[in-house]
Amino acid sequence: MGCGRDMRWAFSLLVTGCLCLGAGTTRPPARLALKSASALVLDQSTGQALVEKQAGAVLPIASLTKLMTAMVLLDARLDPKEKLTITKDDLDVLRHSRSRLPVGTQLPREQALLLALLASENRAAHALGRTFPGGLPAFVRAMNAKAAQLGLTGTHFVDPTGLSSSNVATAWDLAQILQAAYSYPEIRDFTTRPETTLQAGRHSIAFPNTNALVRNGRWNIGLSKTGYIEEAGRCLVMQAMLANRPVLVILLDSWGKYSRLGDANRIKQWLETRLGPKS
Repeated sequence: MGCGRDMRWAFSLLVTGCLCLGAGTTRPPARLALKSASALVLDQSTGQALVEKQAGAVLPIASLTKLMTAMVLLDARLDPKEKLTITKDDLDVLRHSRSRLPVGTQLPREQALLLALLASENRAAHALGRTFPGGLPAFVRAMNAKAAQLGLTGTHFVDPTGLSSSNVATAWDLAQILQAAYSYPEIRDFTTRPETTLQAGRHSIAFPNTNALVRNGRWNIGLSKTGYIEEAGRCLVMQAMLANRPVLVILLDSWGKYSRLGDANRIKQWLETRLGPKS
């Protein structure tokens, strides 16, 4: 499916909040208990929903926003080697989140994008939007225009970082964002590197991927992004191979620090038990 294609995929069997196998499967549905308030797992090839839980709820998406930030930036075809400077304007005055990029740090645009996607660096993401032609307002308009192009009706953006709880989407919309983002080789590459380093003078700063599953040999992940603010809870979206098929996994508003990872592992085991051998 192309990134601009309207993906009106078939819904799974959903009964009184239970998470079930899609209606096209032959084995009987079984209950799957997830900690995430909203969840969706789609077969990427067919669009069939394999798991669905409150997938139409409009929720804050935190740093999952950065997938749209990356697509808008890459669509603009700006010079990836151009040096950006982190300024006071990039500081988080809303939540006062920490960053390992001090004011004055200079880095190429492509490295800022890498840090925004892999390490969820908010200052890097803000700098990408701030230095966009027309500035931050033009960048946010482009984000919402891209959402409209993809046919997303429950999605809205107000900043490129996801620090604002007004950045919202549904799990179904995020599946379309994830599918669209998967068509960008840079996003697939940057979001699945285990770590990266930034050379700051004589010092090298290591930035690990915010999704520990990319360092887990039991997983075959093609795209990944995490997110967290208090209003959004712990969020995770991934493209991965499960049960010998490519799937899109969307987990929103998970209440525990590690429960989104636990949900991902529960989904993996559940699908491989019911749909085929381990991938």
